[in-house]
Amino acid sequence: MIYLNFSDLNGDAQERLLESSKKDVEQKFGDDIRKYSKKHCTNFDVMIEEEALRNLYSYTYVFNI
Repeated sequence: MIYLNFSDLNGDAQERLLESSKKDVEQKFGDDIRKYSKKHCTNFDVMIEEEALRNLYSYTYVFNI
């Protein structure tokens, strides 16, 4: 669960969430994504970024107003 202050949804907070999501994705699926990107000649960082964006939708958010 991610707790957010409703008044703190600026660009910095969004970048912080994205960085957190990237770390989660890399920790959970990093080896598999690395193997896939090597096999298919794709950019690992781009794939992590795309998966991190998808991963944001799996979080449960709690907004404090």
